[in-house]
Amino acid sequence: MDPERVAKARSRGLSADDAGRLAALLSLLADPVRSRVLYALDEVDELCVGDLALALDATEDAVGYGLKILRTAGLVATRKQGRVVFYRLAAGFPEPLRDHCFRQLVQITRADQDGEDD
Repeated sequence: MDPERVAKARSRGLSADDAGRLAALLSLLADPVRSRVLYALDEVDELCVGDLALALDATEDAVGYGLKILRTAGLVATRKQGRVVFYRLAAGFPEPLRDHCFRQLVQITRADQDGEDD
């Protein structure tokens, strides 16, 4: 046993509460429709449900449900214009999450897939 390393890991590790919150956030991103919605909203300023459904080749019901969950989690904000509701990434949406989860992790999974085909 290495008490110094154990103490360092314990003092710098995630608390159970933080780990729970992180797991909850990652579970939001684990759904393909929700992750695609966030990725699409990162590429354009805002879209309505119908436009998102067209862009993602998904049903409006699936996109609407995903948006409801993302909005409840505080990841997506809305703006209403007449009867149309537009969705965008929430103010303060973390750039590292956008960069690492949206771009780098997708690239990693593509590289892994390319390696399996050899």
